[in-house]
Amino acid sequence: MTKNRLSHYIIVSLKGMAMGAADVVPGVSGGTIAFISGIYEELLNAISSVNFKTLKLLKTEGVKAAWKAINGNFLLALLIGIFTSIVSLAKIISWLLENKPILVWSFFFGLVLASILYIGKQISKWNILMFVLLILGAIGAFYITTLQPLISENSSPFFLFLAGALAICAMILPGISGSFILVLLGAYKPVLEAIHTKDFKLISILAAGAVIGLLSFSKVLKWLFAYYKNATLAVLTGFILGSLNKIWPWKETLTWRINSHGENVPFNEQSVLPFSFEGDPQLTMAIVLALVGFGVIILLEKIADIGAK
Repeated sequence: MTKNRLSHYIIVSLKGMAMGAADVVPGVSGGTIAFISGIYEELLNAISSVNFKTLKLLKTEGVKAAWKAINGNFLLALLIGIFTSIVSLAKIISWLLENKPILVWSFFFGLVLASILYIGKQISKWNILMFVLLILGAIGAFYITTLQPLISENSSPFFLFLAGALAICAMILPGISGSFILVLLGAYKPVLEAIHTKDFKLISILAAGAVIGLLSFSKVLKWLFAYYKNATLAVLTGFILGSLNKIWPWKETLTWRINSHGENVPFNEQSVLPFSFEGDPQLTMAIVLALVGFGVIILLEKIADIGAK
């Protein structure tokens, strides 16, 4: 492997780490990070190339040919980054969400807000249909963010398999995060605990569901980008716009529940203005961090533009 190729895959791994960090947060999509970092369509192409033809190629021409067909170096570098980030940052982000929620959500709110502008700019031709699709996507995502999460913290194998399949679809879809889908299903806590305790049995079941969901859904997205790119981008832009409700920093807790440790934790929340927030809204720091998040996306866009030249 040449030095230039090695540098390329190191950068891909760093982008994977950013995707993994985003996916740990319930409300931020790793797919959004993949899109703004310029690897989204390459990722879809690589994933969707894993099929029966690849298995036949593996049998007839060997590992090297099959590995090249699925862009294996790219996928491996990306997965290393994602896995490293999830394992190393899961505890840190969980702590931050519990102890500094306004500041964490403010950073990601700015990041996602800038992502809307970035993805919207990729649409080559705006017309009435594009605006309608954007509005429908926004309404759909907003509705999903208002759904009440399930109380169940079921960790049965079939449930985790299904949760993995559904979450991975959201994970590669800019807008709604895989972690948020896990929250809605009531599976976020069992999954996070499995990662913390290194319960490889549960992790492998979740991963199996994720693989099935990923291989299926990536083909659908690849087809949509090939034949209806502008329309697909309009819906995705709307999805991200509607998902902002989920990551609005200031929340009012409507109902509470007792978790497995006997602690009182928020169950159902609604967004409120910072001036209506009970407690310190930390408005100055929240604005600063939102601007930092916004700036991160602008920086990533510039880096992607430089890399494309």
